[in-house]
Amino acid sequence: MSPFLIVEREGPVVTATLNRPDQRNALTSDADFRAIVDFCGEVSTDRSIRAVVLTGAGSAFCAGGNVKDMKAREGLFKGDPYELRDRYRTGIQQIPLALWELEVPVIAAINGPAVGAGLDLACMCDLRIASRTASFAHSFVKLGLVPGDGGAWLLPRVIGQSRASMMTLTGDMIDATTALDYGLVSELTDPEDLLTRARSIAGRIAANPGHATRLSKKLMREAQDLSLKAVLELSAAYQALAHHTHDYEEAVDAFLERRAPRFEDR
Repeated sequence: MSPFLIVEREGPVVTATLNRPDQRNALTSDADFRAIVDFCGEVSTDRSIRAVVLTGAGSAFCAGGNVKDMKAREGLFKGDPYELRDRYRTGIQQIPLALWELEVPVIAAINGPAVGAGLDLACMCDLRIASRTASFAHSFVKLGLVPGDGGAWLLPRVIGQSRASMMTLTGDMIDATTALDYGLVSELTDPEDLLTRARSIAGRIAANPGHATRLSKKLMREAQDLSLKAVLELSAAYQALAHHTHDYEEAVDAFLERRAPRFEDR
């Protein structure tokens, strides 16, 4: 079987593609979860990677959990209530933890439906752009379920409590234009231009020193749960680290000398 995650690299930008188009890139098996978690670990330890694009193969971004597996009580959905609880905790819930801790910026290039856990996966990314043909649903209630992978925490932080409540409690699908209005995505593209545009944004991020983008992302994530005073203290610490990097000195020299910088990821 082909790998669930196809990884391609061009310079400091990595593109990761969910690769189960026949299953609309559903997230069900432990191997699928582990592929994403392991990928995050590899990216985290490679300081030369400065941006990631996450997309889906075929017509969908990610359809969430496989409903056929739910019916058959297989994969993630196998076992008694205690076993199911542990399967969620040690399985799919490791993905939001891994992506949340990943300091490299991640852009979701949403090429088609992002449904249930697929929508949550998009919300775990830092930026989201979408094809005009994409669609979105927080559809757990339609199956008598609740968001099991962090969506109740993620979605309100992306689009606000009221709109997140509307999407979560109705389970209704919204189109790409509505997603743009909600702030769920930052821009729309024609389908054929989506990946090019996502990689262009990734390239603009990657043109900056990796330590600066990683620390800035980390700071913004930590700031969501800290007081202003605590964020200022953390900002001072991160800034002190940044001032003592080679690439900071190179950036300052390049600015003053009016030339393109040459960063070395150190």
